[in-house]
Amino acid sequence: MNEEKIEQISRSTNVISEWSIQLLTNAGIPGNWVKYINLLLMLLVLVLLVFMVQYLTRRILNAALNRAARITGIEFLRHLSERRFPHYLAMIIPFSLVKGSIPIIFDLFPRVMVMADKLVDIFLIFYVIWLISSVVNAFTDTLRSRPSLADKPLDSYVQVVKIILYCIGAIVLFSILTGKNPGVILGGLGAASAILMLVFKDTILGLVASMQVTANDMVRIGDWITVPKYGADGDVIQITLTTVKIRNFDKTITTIPPYSLVSDSFQNWRGMVEAGGRRVKRSVYVKQSTIRFLTDEEVKEMQKIQAIAPYITTRSREIAEYNESIGADKSLAVNGRNLTNMGLFREYIKNYLRHHPDVHKEMLLLVRQMQPTSKGLPLELYFFTATTEWGRYEDITSDVFDHVTAAASYFALELYEDISNPLITAGHKPE
Repeated sequence: MNEEKIEQISRSTNVISEWSIQLLTNAGIPGNWVKYINLLLMLLVLVLLVFMVQYLTRRILNAALNRAARITGIEFLRHLSERRFPHYLAMIIPFSLVKGSIPIIFDLFPRVMVMADKLVDIFLIFYVIWLISSVVNAFTDTLRSRPSLADKPLDSYVQVVKIILYCIGAIVLFSILTGKNPGVILGGLGAASAILMLVFKDTILGLVASMQVTANDMVRIGDWITVPKYGADGDVIQITLTTVKIRNFDKTITTIPPYSLVSDSFQNWRGMVEAGGRRVKRSVYVKQSTIRFLTDEEVKEMQKIQAIAPYITTRSREIAEYNESIGADKSLAVNGRNLTNMGLFREYIKNYLRHHPDVHKEMLLLVRQMQPTSKGLPLELYFFTATTEWGRYEDITSDVFDHVTAAASYFALELYEDISNPLITAGHKPE
């Protein structure tokens, strides 16, 4: 605002100022104090008027927006109300009132008038940013409420929009304070692009990483991921330009940079959750010295185990036919083919798992022998539970291995136990 414009505004508004000064003078206030008291009184009236107008306007806009949201059922209107859009929108009238009152209030203070006018223009920059940000936040909340977008990293894109807004606001603010053309400022920023890239390195890398993560559908909010490099193992709760927040299962929060999801390896358990089954891969160790051929009497005794009785009947007939065809001397068990306690134990476990209500029937199921170790012969159970819920998964796994461990003795098998510990040998548990 130049001096000529100030003089023109002062001439057009000095009527109110002169009236106020005349009123104070008639009240007996000394002449050298009149203009200062006049300034304070007019500022006080303006502040009260601004608060009253802003309060009433906000109440009206808020009520109108909530009513419109209830009638139309539009989620965006409800989110606008939650994001204080009526509060910011209601500031338009008070702002216009303040802007128009500056020439009247500061009629006798031309220099202060210029400063006040610049302060109001600066406030306008922040006001526009707040207003647009509330709309962007409401729009983001609306998108996030949709099931198809609830797990997308929307915060990253919101932050990009806000950064652009802040950059534009900073340029306009600098232009107001210095009186220079924004084009000159942009030219200077171009010359300092190397420094800007260094300052905003994490932001730029985060933006690129967020786009790659979204485009390749690598991580969604709510996914269970494991990032060994950062010791993270839990659910993704937020993805922004500069951070990915993971709530670990011990309820701690691990924060990692987004580009680490692109540059480093990590494990996403979403496929397991979507498949509906979680893998169990665990072994029991059988003492090899207890694995042996079964006698006819033992075979008949094991036919009482209902789960493998049909298998024993069929298998015994096949073995007898084979041994007869080759003329096997059955005075020694090693001649020909025979049933073993280990073989029946494996078949029993497979049958047990096939009929277990909590084992996934459409996924791979194996009971296999692994390479023998110093602990014995590993018998590995490889199957999938019919649930991915962690607590239920652990219960199912424990129940299965409880049963397998208890069933081993019915097949004359012993499982490995470290007897070198004297406390265990004496029947005491180590502390």
